[in-house]
Amino acid sequence: METQAASTRAGRYIRQPTGYRAFMPAPLPPDPPVTLSRELQSLLSQADRALGRLDGSVLTLPNPDLFVFMYVRKEAVLSSQIEGTQSSLQDLLAAEADLFDERMPRDVDEVVNYVSAMKHGLARLPELPVSVRLIREIHERLMKGVRGGRLQPGELRRSQNWIGPAGCTLTTASFIPPPSEEVPRALADLENFLHRDESLPPLIKIALTHVQFETIHPFLDGNGRVGRLLITFLLTESAVLHKPVLYLSHYFRQHRQTYYDLLQRVRDFGDWESWLRFFLQGVIDVAGEASETARRIQLLREQNRTAITEHLGRAAGNGHRVLESLFDRPIVTVGDVTGLTGTTYAAANNLVTKLVEIGILAEMTGYARNRRFRYEPYVRLFTDDVPALGPAEP
Repeated sequence: METQAASTRAGRYIRQPTGYRAFMPAPLPPDPPVTLSRELQSLLSQADRALGRLDGSVLTLPNPDLFVFMYVRKEAVLSSQIEGTQSSLQDLLAAEADLFDERMPRDVDEVVNYVSAMKHGLARLPELPVSVRLIREIHERLMKGVRGGRLQPGELRRSQNWIGPAGCTLTTASFIPPPSEEVPRALADLENFLHRDESLPPLIKIALTHVQFETIHPFLDGNGRVGRLLITFLLTESAVLHKPVLYLSHYFRQHRQTYYDLLQRVRDFGDWESWLRFFLQGVIDVAGEASETARRIQLLREQNRTAITEHLGRAAGNGHRVLESLFDRPIVTVGDVTGLTGTTYAAANNLVTKLVEIGILAEMTGYARNRRFRYEPYVRLFTDDVPALGPAEP
């Protein structure tokens, strides 16, 4: 088997005074330029079409913003799981509803922070482009008060870090990013590439940026999650997607070792093209899944609206009002329904009971008091074991 020769196309390893070799990334774009072979051009075209279909699917939903937050939650859970968290989407929703019990994974706060960082970044984009400043802001949100939170949230690292199996050292690490004094320059080069290089298709540019950020590894912790957040921000900023509904971490998690191996192949062999094939295939696959989720949301909403109209009688109006709110906040109490409908507690309790009877809500605590009800069929659309709701569109 032929061994591929090392390359300095993506940067070079420089031996440091204490003996270890740190990687100094070359500024983007790659030199020689990325070769957009016929295969890559085909994948790029398919990815663009898949994103266009996804954008259209979501924008045709009634009040798309109600649904976007669940896509954001799914990305938060999956991206955090790549870093070893155990919390699920159900755990995140329970935490948001202030429903804590001893069985809940302790790392759920990390996922809650990811959602907060995502929302903060998306809110800032209209006034602050993707930049070192924005990256630091979202890192601060991501790491505040959680595992690694003592490691300078929002601050660029001032010491050497490294990547490798648990317990490894500088001498046994799989990869050593640039020394801390090189980080500001490397990030400035990356920011310059983002805002001045218009020669590359947006998806190619986003794919290159993700690798470069992970290679710079500018923080002591949280680099992987920030790097994946950057993909979402750049897709939105470039208007490739109008809503942040691509949970690409699903693909990275499914192919976790390949994901890491290809990042390293770029550094060692300058093999940007293999990474681009992987990235574009991920966009195609996940955009298709997310479009199908949008279709299922539409069908579920129609089915539930019909059931409410047929079974709730005079309470149907309030039932529809509760249903619409569940798409944004899928866990509620009877008290929440009271405030939403403006009815008495007894009337709200009766409404919730009817919504349980027709399969829209499910009680999730087992308590006699302080009960919480989850919009079970909607939440299940964002988990891996999704039952069929109806025939797929051709």
